[in-house]
Amino acid sequence: MELARDPRPAAPNTGANAALLQEVLARHANEEGALLPILHELQDRLGHVPADAVPGIADALNLSRAEVHGVVTYYHHFRSEPAGRHVLQICRAEACQSMGADALLSHAELRLDCASHSTTSDGSFTLEPVYCLGLCASSPALMLDGEPHGRVSARGLDALIAQARSEK
Repeated sequence: MELARDPRPAAPNTGANAALLQEVLARHANEEGALLPILHELQDRLGHVPADAVPGIADALNLSRAEVHGVVTYYHHFRSEPAGRHVLQICRAEACQSMGADALLSHAELRLDCASHSTTSDGSFTLEPVYCLGLCASSPALMLDGEPHGRVSARGLDALIAQARSEK
């Protein structure tokens, strides 16, 4: 069954990243299942998938804006806004939860003074709960700037945050 397309015309992408979007679309638009490769390339090159890119992607792939937005918001890898200088991901899967990940996430929110799925006011950290980092035997686990850490305590998290803050 084919989903109905959005009858509204796609909003033009007039942002600074319009040329990049067109380049990425041209490279992937004729591929089977091009949506994820397009989103991954935008995320890798910009650090996020800009909201103003969604209509252009939808139009190029003959998808609705809702379908593209749904994929961007479903996968924790994609973000709609730029991340902070450091990205802290805390695992929320069952093994980590059973070993204290919920308390670790709460501690991170207090320490960073920011809620999950958001960035600190100074732009230094983005805090993201994620589901399974593949470190189940080393729970609770987190990833800081792409580097995995297992068996992390509140004290260990504080040390990682302090170290990241000291790096320029």
